Order: sequence, then structure tokens, then C-alpha cells
Amino acid sequence: MSQNGRPEGELATKRVSAEGSPVNTKRIAIRSPDAPAAIGPYSQAIRAGNTVYLSGQIGLDPATGTLVDGLEAQAHRVFANLRAVAQSAGGTLDHAVKLTLLLTDLGDFAQVNEIMKAYFSEPYPARATYQVVALPRGALIEVEGILVLS
Repeated sequence: MSQNGRPEGELATKRVSAEGSPVNTKRIAIRSPDAPAAIGPYSQAIRAGNTVYLSGQIGLDPATGTLVDGLEAQAHRVFANLRAVAQSAGGTLDHAVKLTLLLTDLGDFAQVNEIMKAYFSEPYPARATYQVVALPRGALIEVEGILVLS
């Protein structure tokens, strides 16, 4: 139990519905031993109701904590890490409704698209892709996502 009397990893927030009545939304931290532990003050994912917010994953091997080599290996590792966290949340990557991809080189866009096909099925999630100057630990790709569980 945490100091606030809730189970560790759970936070409750109070909102008001459109009708003005209070709505309690429990935030639950999701952890997977099959994905790298967070490398900062954040959770691998947070579930709020039926929505799961997956933190960005880079190509870290969960067993060693080291970055795998090359774009192809990193992309496969990123999607495998996301899949592990999704499964710990009670879902799969087929529950993904939105992805954000960060690439250090947009020239890798087509290769990443091909790799994604091995992890997602139609209808594919909505997606935004950005080129960035740098990513943590020198990664070439980072991906975050949003799942909606049924």
C-alpha cells in the first residue's frame, strides 16, 4: 500500500461528468518484466479506464538493458517491448488506436513501415512520425502508443 491508502501504482483522480456529477478515474501503472524498466521517473504504461497510454520504447534489450544494434534490430525490439507492455495491460498491439514514431532519420521511414506490418494488422492505428535530432541512449527509433481495450 502506498502512503495515500491505495495499492502501489494506483492513483485516483476526480473529474466531473458533463452532467456535473463526480467521476472517479483510477490510474493504474502497468509494468512488464518482458520490457525494459523505465529509465526515468515514469511508468512503462498507465491504464485509465479502458485506455492504456504506452510510454515511448527504444530498442533496449530487457534482459541486458543495452541498446541493440542497427535500425532493423531496434525497430523489432521496440515493437516487441510495446507488445510486452500491452500484454501486461491486458491487451495486444491490435488494440492500438494511435502511435507516435520518432526517427533520427526519416530516410528510415519505408523500412520501419515494412517492419510494422509484422506487429500490426488492419485496420492499422492512426500514426504520426517525426524526425528528431537525438533519442535517449543514441537510439534510432522510439515509439509510443495509445490502446483502447474492449
